[in-house]
Amino acid sequence: MKSSKPAAEKYDGFTQEERGAMKDRASELKTAARRPRGAKADEEATVLEKIAEMGDADRAIAERLHAIIKENAPELTARLWYGMPAYALDGKVLCFFQNAQKFKTRYSTLGFNDVASLDDGTMWPTAYALTKLTAADETRIAALVKQAVS
Repeated sequence: MKSSKPAAEKYDGFTQEERGAMKDRASELKTAARRPRGAKADEEATVLEKIAEMGDADRAIAERLHAIIKENAPELTARLWYGMPAYALDGKVLCFFQNAQKFKTRYSTLGFNDVASLDDGTMWPTAYALTKLTAADETRIAALVKQAVS
């Protein structure tokens, strides 16, 4: 049975942006594998470079998030994860910032992985949509980050 969609609209598995993120992750893994055993990488400069490449709105949010996270959870290490700024605890990504431009979405996202201690009953949010940051948002994010590492 033929599809009624024009050829240009067919879904072929992954978007160009998703494939790009997977290539970023493969590159990150190769870089880590080349590092001498036991050596810790300070990837903060790489994260800051990635943030600097973002569009104005995404960059403003990412810069503030980076500062909030570093101030409220200094034990987290900055690193790239699928080409996105991420923050790890004991080598495991705890939270990450997905800028809107990366996947051409309407909003950026602050996400938390399962190592984050955000449990609240049987259901709780693990990702937050961000269009800009207010002072109240920054206070809430600081509290979330502190809770996540506890």
